[in-house]
Amino acid sequence: MKDAACVAFLQWALPRLHLRWPGFRKVRRQVCKRVARRLDDLGLPDVSAYPSYLETHPDEWPVLDELCWISISRFYRDRGVHTFLERAVLPELAQLAGASGERALRCWSAGCASGEEPYTLAILWRLALAPRFPDVTVQVLATDVDQRALDRAERGWYPASSLKELPASWLDQAFVRVAGGFSLRDELRKAVTFVRQDLRKEAPEGPFHLILCRNLAFTYFDLEVQRAVLDRILSRLAPGGALVIGSLESLPEVGEALEPWSARCGVFRKSR
Repeated sequence: MKDAACVAFLQWALPRLHLRWPGFRKVRRQVCKRVARRLDDLGLPDVSAYPSYLETHPDEWPVLDELCWISISRFYRDRGVHTFLERAVLPELAQLAGASGERALRCWSAGCASGEEPYTLAILWRLALAPRFPDVTVQVLATDVDQRALDRAERGWYPASSLKELPASWLDQAFVRVAGGFSLRDELRKAVTFVRQDLRKEAPEGPFHLILCRNLAFTYFDLEVQRAVLDRILSRLAPGGALVIGSLESLPEVGEALEPWSARCGVFRKSR
């Protein structure tokens, strides 16, 4: 499929799915390959025939929506963000929880893909912070729309390429080396619960001290859906809690509900 033809199709189709073309510009080839395979399955001659098919087969739209799910993740992705979480955010949130008589720091990883982000959080807490806060545990709820990605996450097995950004000193403490890759240790897997949810339509019950919603809603969703997602996030975020978005993302206007904690790292704090 020619790139120009696929781009023209995506620019037509994405707004109808409440998705933003600018967010897909860099990942369009991944989506275009999926679309090309779907055209073959349907017996359509080329992408120019897909819009008519979609208009006459409304049950095809959810299929196309699934073709547009982007799952790009690695352990410890964006070192600066995780350093800030370790040095500033998590210690303060742990103190906040302790001062409120709570024994658990509740975290939500939205759009968790294959589990790299929530597991990174569990590793970071156990290896870097748990000794300082022996009376506080971390509970991570991780959600994603893609059940296949969640199945991979629950297995807890990863290739070396997924771990290349993880601090080397943590690798053997967090993983067991197995044939072809690495298996996350059981005690770390138990810290994370995975649930299938579509962030555009639902969210888990809160409140949460920390919510990570990075490189998903505020990259791929249109402005209307972004606002709805942010409203749900804010309703689940505890006063004084932190929201982390992608470092290159921006939020819809939120008034005084959030204040920057680290604009460079995409970290915001909910007003108390």
